[in-house]
Amino acid sequence: MKKVKERLKSIRVRLFLIFCVVIMFLVLCLITINSLVMGNFYMYSKTNTIKEVYQKINTYYAEPKLEINLERELKKIASKNNFDILIKTETDLVVFSTDKDFLDSLNRIREMLEMQQEDNTMNVIYVDENMQIRKMTDNVNNLNYIVLIGKLVNDYDLYIRIPIAPIEESVKISNEVLFCIGILTVVIASFVASFISRKFTNPILQLSEITNQMAKLDFSKKYRLTDSDDEINQLGKNINIMSDKLESTIEQLRQNNRALEKDIEEKSKIDEMRKQFISDVSHELKTPIALIQGYAEGLVENVNTDEESKKFYAEVILDESNKMDQLVKKLLQLMKLEYEKREFNNKKFDLVELIKEVIRKCDVMLQENKIEVIFNQEEPVYVYADDFYIDQVVTNYFTNAIKHAEIVNNGEKHKEGIIKRVDSEIRNKRSNENKKQIKIRIEENGEKARVFVFNTGKRIPEDDIDKIWGRFYKVDSSRNREDGGTGIGLALVKAIQNNYKNEYGVENKENGVEFFFDINLFK
Repeated sequence: MKKVKERLKSIRVRLFLIFCVVIMFLVLCLITINSLVMGNFYMYSKTNTIKEVYQKINTYYAEPKLEINLERELKKIASKNNFDILIKTETDLVVFSTDKDFLDSLNRIREMLEMQQEDNTMNVIYVDENMQIRKMTDNVNNLNYIVLIGKLVNDYDLYIRIPIAPIEESVKISNEVLFCIGILTVVIASFVASFISRKFTNPILQLSEITNQMAKLDFSKKYRLTDSDDEINQLGKNINIMSDKLESTIEQLRQNNRALEKDIEEKSKIDEMRKQFISDVSHELKTPIALIQGYAEGLVENVNTDEESKKFYAEVILDESNKMDQLVKKLLQLMKLEYEKREFNNKKFDLVELIKEVIRKCDVMLQENKIEVIFNQEEPVYVYADDFYIDQVVTNYFTNAIKHAEIVNNGEKHKEGIIKRVDSEIRNKRSNENKKQIKIRIEENGEKARVFVFNTGKRIPEDDIDKIWGRFYKVDSSRNREDGGTGIGLALVKAIQNNYKNEYGVENKENGVEFFFDINLFK
């Protein structure tokens, strides 16, 4: 039942049913009209024919023609129209008769006429001064007739009789024929209706599917236009235009929405950056400001009057001021990198030459700390990036290695349990075990180059490996200020590498720590 209701909702099914019902209704109307009208129309037609025959016979007797055989002509008329014709004189002498039984029935006709004299309108179809046409019943033979009784110009009596039973039989037969034609018409019409309904509803179903997809914001489907210029084709064309305009408008709205979301996100980032910057600066500048304030007050109050002490106080103030300036600049740079507000000036350069330049800049620090640097790369390695920021990454790694490079002797390693055995390889390297060393190497892999910076010294505790990339974090909890660090060098490395979407990291090695970072090779 549910499926039937669902199918009845279809335009195609409803159009098919309506078409079939209309055809059946028209056939029933034809049968009804035929039943109601055909008999009366037939009687009207035969009545006119009888009157015409009466006029014609009257003319034959009024204007006799030698070339016309009257008897043959009357038989022809009677046979053509299925009439019974009888002509007799006033003395009942039969002049012409097409049926001998008709003469015998004249007496019954007269008796019926005498019975109907009391009501002259009874069963009268037509009457004038020379003739009358009545509907009569022969009770003996149980037959109904249309009878014309008229007077000819020569005073002969004319009788014409038409049986009504054939008329009723004709109506019945014609109704049966109409019913058969109606059934055949309904069968044919059902196929025609199915074809026509499919032809009309297929474009509508297509349009319905397209609009349904449009409601889901899917504008990929379009109406297939045809060569016809009908209303459905025009509707499909308009829907295609509307789909294109809606798609364009919605895409524009999406772009505007994305731009608005980006603006809101940028504003949120800037606000977050401002808060973070204020928090970091206020936290990190407490110590240098306190130092500057203390030594400045000492100078103002002449705590020490000798020139050497005053110079020391001034140098402390200058040193702390420089540290504050360096800290603020690096913080600003870090904020811009973390919130993607810095644009990179990428270009081709030699990574090997950049590393050598960093080593040369740090030569004084290397000599003061008696650190041996091993970098054996001679062939140029061309990369594509912003050399300013890559220089910062290398410098941060290298200066960090200088600060933490230590002598690691064989006894300490045994004490810490790092080395469980001494093999031939260790014995060969024993000569280098009592030195501070920094080793730099480059490995190329596909489209990337990976730079490794290793320094001898203490290993980083496993709990601190992920924390060292945060700003102001130092493994040494005392946060010694003598090393001159700001605590945001590795945070800068992390921000730069994240902007390039390249890997970076650190690993504890056998006798030290090794940092690494990736950079894009020049194609």
